[in-house]
Amino acid sequence: MDKNPIYGYMRLSSQLNADVSIPKGQAIAGKAIGILVLDESLPFLPGDVQNAGTFKFPVRYKILRGITGKQILSHDPDLLDLIIKAGKELEKEGVRAIVGACGYFGYYQKETTTKLDVPVFLSSLLQIPIIKRAFKANQKIGVICADSEAFTPDLLRACGADISDVVIVGAQDLPEFQNILRSTGHFIPAKLEQELVGLSKRFVVKNPHIAAILLECSDMPPYAWSIQNATGLPVFDFTTLINWVYNAVVRCPFTGFI
Repeated sequence: MDKNPIYGYMRLSSQLNADVSIPKGQAIAGKAIGILVLDESLPFLPGDVQNAGTFKFPVRYKILRGITGKQILSHDPDLLDLIIKAGKELEKEGVRAIVGACGYFGYYQKETTTKLDVPVFLSSLLQIPIIKRAFKANQKIGVICADSEAFTPDLLRACGADISDVVIVGAQDLPEFQNILRSTGHFIPAKLEQELVGLSKRFVVKNPHIAAILLECSDMPPYAWSIQNATGLPVFDFTTLINWVYNAVVRCPFTGFI
C-alpha cells in the first residue's frame, strides 16, 4: 500500500487502499476553504461570505481580532503580519486555499502569497482580469465597492488589474449601507437591497459600456440576484470566486452513464 496524505475529494473509504497520513498538529479535517474575516458585528445574511450557510461545503473562519473595516480601507501596513499569521494558522488546520472576506484585503495579496504554502485569493477583485478578457476591448467591468474613496489604482494593481479595465462606484453614501461601514450591528435588508439596486441601475445607465458587474464587498452577494435582475448583466462577487476556488482544490469524480 502507498502512504499518502489525502488531498481533495475522497471516495468511499472501502475503496482507499493506502496508509493515509495527516500533518502533525492538524486536529481537524474536511474544511478546504479558509476565510479571513474582520472583527465586526453585523447580521450576516445568507449569501454573505461570513455566513457559513452561504456555501455548500464546510469553510473554516479565522477572525482577525481587533481589526475593523476602517483599518483595512486605509491599507494599514501593520495588518500584513496579522494576516500572514492567521493564514499560517489556517494552513495548520488543513485548509487547501485561503480567501479574504473584504475586497480591500487585496492590498496584501502579493506579500501574503510569498509567505503561505496554499493558494491565496484575498480579494474578489482578483476576478477582474479574467472577466475583462471575456468582453470587447472597449467594454468595462463595473465595480460596486464599499467605499470608492479608499479604492485606489494600487489596490487594482495588487490584484493583477488596471484602472483602465473598470469603472467604479462606491456605496458609502447609501444610508442603510452606512450601518455596514460603521458596523452598527443592525440594518434593514429590504432597504439595503433597494439602495443597491437603485445604485446599480443608475451606474449602468450612466456607463452603458459596462459589460458585467463585480461586487467588491463581501456583504453584497445577498443582493446579487436582485442587481442582475435589475440590470440584465452578469454579476460576479466573492461567492463566485470562492466556489470557483473550491471546485479547483476539491475535484470530485464524474459519475453517470455513457
